[in-house]
Amino acid sequence: MLSRVANSIFWMSRYLERVENAARLIETQLHMLLDLPSLREDPNAWKPLVDITGDGDYFSEKLGDPTRENVMFFHTFDDDYPHSIKSCLTAARENARSVREVIPSEIWEMINKLYLDVAGMGTSLKAFTNPHKFYSDIKMASHLIIGIAYTTMSRGEAWHFAQLGRYLERADKTSRILDVKYFIMLPRLDYVGSSMDNVLWSALLKSTNSFEMYRKRFNLISPQNIVDFLIFDREFPRSIIYCVSHAEQSLFRITGTPVGAFNNELERQCGKLSGKLNYSNVSEVMSIGLHEFLDGIQSDVNNLDNAVFENFFAIKKVTDSNRAGFQIQ
Repeated sequence: MLSRVANSIFWMSRYLERVENAARLIETQLHMLLDLPSLREDPNAWKPLVDITGDGDYFSEKLGDPTRENVMFFHTFDDDYPHSIKSCLTAARENARSVREVIPSEIWEMINKLYLDVAGMGTSLKAFTNPHKFYSDIKMASHLIIGIAYTTMSRGEAWHFAQLGRYLERADKTSRILDVKYFIMLPRLDYVGSSMDNVLWSALLKSTNSFEMYRKRFNLISPQNIVDFLIFDREFPRSIIYCVSHAEQSLFRITGTPVGAFNNELERQCGKLSGKLNYSNVSEVMSIGLHEFLDGIQSDVNNLDNAVFENFFAIKKVTDSNRAGFQIQ
């Protein structure tokens, strides 16, 4: 497969995952404030959705206070912010357009429709007038695109590059959401252990689409069980270990290297991250410190992302006695 095509499919998948994550975060926040009326007047109630992005300085400089309207605009319609829903859909649509000969036509049509639904005239008015429906529609459209891919794409290189992008993005977002909960989402210490604390933890689970599956397994809300579920559950498709494991499987299907071995730095880093997760447990994580552990995971995922670029997409100049030019690595 051409490096250009692989790169477009990889990033198309990542951008679509990013769109669904952003829509789900805002929808969850809206529902949480319905359950906690006392937080509606809190000037920092929407601040966690800015902190999760790691782009608080940009937000403060451009939009100022983290009000409901500012945060929704920031995550949804800000053309200057590359991670907004509109910006991500623009990039996903462009990547999909460039590989229309590789992906099923239904995927292109759904991405194009979702882009027009978000970027069209009067869309911002719809979003602020009926935000629950607006963000729910984005979520469902994203799920539909993934469902179309699962039922129509051959399990070749294109499929595995899409899976690699999706699972790296998902692992990063799960770790960021969980990290922010411990340090930002509790407005006051006296919430800890209260019914309000349970609502906030439930909101965290809903923001990762894990509330129902968590309740089926653990029933009662417990911070340690939530950490265990979102990091180490091998069957839940949004847990960090599940995402890293499936990213690793797709990587080795692309390269042809047996799992457990490595032939380059990318495969070594992926195996190292997988080993860290496979041979850790929640008790060890809590004793080390959840923030420190998740910060390390985020750093590892970023390094892995850079290694994917260097190994598959980067153009490096090569020379020898017979030729001078460029090759794809």
